[in-house]
Amino acid sequence: MENTYVYEFGDSLYFNLTNRCPNNCEFCLRRFKEGVSGNRLWLTKEPTFEEIERDLSRFTLSKYREAVFCGFGEPTCNLEMLLMVAKYLKEKGCKTRLNTNGLGNLVNEGQDVAKLIAPYIDFVSISLNASTAEGYDRICHSRFGKEAFGAMLQFARDCVAAGIDTTMSVVDIIGRDEIEACEKVVNSTGAKLRVRATIDENTEY
Repeated sequence: MENTYVYEFGDSLYFNLTNRCPNNCEFCLRRFKEGVSGNRLWLTKEPTFEEIERDLSRFTLSKYREAVFCGFGEPTCNLEMLLMVAKYLKEKGCKTRLNTNGLGNLVNEGQDVAKLIAPYIDFVSISLNASTAEGYDRICHSRFGKEAFGAMLQFARDCVAAGIDTTMSVVDIIGRDEIEACEKVVNSTGAKLRVRATIDENTEY
């Protein structure tokens, strides 16, 4: 079965670099979907740069609003490829966005991921989803345990400091009080808050 590394969604072009992820979030799309918009996003292998270039040849980059790193895994789990492709896209004049759980520094121990991506990534969207370390651990089941929440907040601060337009998102299902608590957490990092609709098994793509 052919792997989907590059796919369209809405008016953007998406890059699916890995299925690896340190979290197992309760609401994660891959718990109940094979992919989006008819694209199967489970991979049998991670891409080479040549495979990304090959798949890109089927698309006209200038027609898309932005290029987004978001697939069925955490993009920073394949940091080397993320940097290579993002650099290539920026050289082509693309706006770039990284959708992430914000745990790249833990995944890539010893690396300052915000500093590494800053030359190539215009926008970062970080999944927050809880206002406390306990709540985050309960929802996201990170292999890093309660260390994950603080690392994610620090990554948001690092991205803001690096000059990246940074948003932290929550799903609407968590309720008004928790959304308000999350907003205070987001404000403490200098990022912006986005409340996104919950995706479930009945959501159509």
